[in-house]
Amino acid sequence: MEQRENIRLDRACATEWCDSPSRRTFLVGAVFISSSLLLGGCGGGDSTRAAVAPRFLDGDERRFVRAAIDRLIPRDALGAGAVQAGVDDFIDAQLAGPFGQAAGTYMRGPFHFGAKEQGYQLPFTPAQVYRLGIQRVDEHCKKTLGNVFAQLKTDQQDEVLHDLEDGKIDLGEIPSPNFFNLLWGNTKEGFLADPVYGGNRDFAGWKLIGYPGPRYNYTDDIEKFGQPYNAPFISLGGEHPVTCRLSGSPTGRFRGPGCEYAQMPARVHYDALTTTTGKVWPAGNM
Repeated sequence: MEQRENIRLDRACATEWCDSPSRRTFLVGAVFISSSLLLGGCGGGDSTRAAVAPRFLDGDERRFVRAAIDRLIPRDALGAGAVQAGVDDFIDAQLAGPFGQAAGTYMRGPFHFGAKEQGYQLPFTPAQVYRLGIQRVDEHCKKTLGNVFAQLKTDQQDEVLHDLEDGKIDLGEIPSPNFFNLLWGNTKEGFLADPVYGGNRDFAGWKLIGYPGPRYNYTDDIEKFGQPYNAPFISLGGEHPVTCRLSGSPTGRFRGPGCEYAQMPARVHYDALTTTTGKVWPAGNM
């Protein structure tokens, strides 16, 4: 996406180490938050492994996420994009784990459409926001553009993402800016978080911004301004981090190093909910 400063990630730079005014600036600002997150779900395999088996997202949902993140952080002359970095694996694992189920978050009513400063006010977990949001976006795209989001041309996908951000698309129970902001935030997290969580494959995000990882022995290089850092990138799991994976048990729990475990949320029927403003969330399946 190339029309807006807050979304676009510029293409080629004159030299490998020069600063891009949008992509590199955004990533430098985001890494201090994302790289420190200890999110619940985890990706699969080591940092060089191909896409892992789905955990929460079904086939159509996975195709939507891959298409969307490919527009949000595209591959370019500066390096890999979100798809190549395995961000869809990161998001999938997060939605299947405690983050997706809003573990530790107060999720009881009443649900009131408050001011932006009041934070998250919806009655849906992040996993449910994705499930319902993707369904509604694809319905909108088929109705207005003749095909689901993943099958649209890139300029059409950009337009849809802009409209989601601006609240111009009716997603029913989910305000479209909430859905867009969740997707955009998770995309940045997956691109910059430690590879043990499934994204940032081959240290793509860290290579782009020159972050060496959580090393303890690079103090001698701190003041070598403008010089490439040529030491191997290091994850919390080492140079070749092994991430947790889903067990084959009926409970569908995660196992492996560095993971919190949680049962995968199933598709469930939710009852109609009434907010304090009288807005009714119609019942349905998620």
